[in-house]
Amino acid sequence: MKISIGIIGMGSVGSSVAISILQNGICSKLLLADARGGKAEGEAMDMRHGSAFFPSAEIAACDISEMLDCQAIAVTAGRGGKEGESRLDLLKDNIDIVKTISSSLKGYKGILIVISNPVDVMTYYYQKFTGMPASRVIGTGTLLDSVRLREIIGKKIKIAPKSVHAQVIGEHGDSELVVWSKVSVGGMEIREWKDWRTEYEAEIGEEVRNAAYEVIKRKGTTNHAIGLVTASLLKWILRGDRRIATISSVINGAYGLKDIALSLPCLISFDGIEVVLEPALEDNEMEKLKSSAAVIRKAIDSVN
Repeated sequence: MKISIGIIGMGSVGSSVAISILQNGICSKLLLADARGGKAEGEAMDMRHGSAFFPSAEIAACDISEMLDCQAIAVTAGRGGKEGESRLDLLKDNIDIVKTISSSLKGYKGILIVISNPVDVMTYYYQKFTGMPASRVIGTGTLLDSVRLREIIGKKIKIAPKSVHAQVIGEHGDSELVVWSKVSVGGMEIREWKDWRTEYEAEIGEEVRNAAYEVIKRKGTTNHAIGLVTASLLKWILRGDRRIATISSVINGAYGLKDIALSLPCLISFDGIEVVLEPALEDNEMEKLKSSAAVIRKAIDSVN
């Protein structure tokens, strides 16, 4: 089956998503849209010039209306974060963009991947404004945070990050939480690992939360890692890999949470999210998850 993917928003994140998709050979057609029409066309031209170095794919700029037959659309449109600014600070500027894009996506039947920050609130409103099923409106959420967590733990204990199993859940932002009770290496709980110290947990959690801010402080934006994360997420869904990923979606029931978007481990397949999982949490972790949900709830309600 020929796979078509659309990307809305061709800033630094959209461009990184696009090149990661192409280099992974995920689609046969890649459509690019941007409010600045020339920007999308220029990116399409630049990528076509490098087509000898990635699997064959048609690349073109277009209007959003021409993407409605795509199996998946990734949305990166919106203002990026500035130094010293939280993701929630972006909400006022970006919610109007959500309304405009959602009106162009009415009737869309594919998978919508939301990347724009604050991603949980954006995911919530893309689902509400488009009317799409919650299972097919997926925010990248804490998937990147979880990857960062595994990288930092791996560095700390000198183990390859791919051998570390760890998840960040809740808000993709300052209230996110590491589920330390479930972190494991080689089937062994991290807290049983030789030389592991409890104080590492707060230290590592803080490093994960501040990772994006540290990148923004140095280069003004984060784009390459989220590009790779988004391409991998699209690959897992469009190949029907049935992977577990910590992604954001509108939750109705898990852990007693209702009508709110945040990240939890989910089973994903061709149709998007099949199941939102509820691994047992320690009491303090459950309290932190509820606190994180309250932060997102306040941000969602502020839009009204």
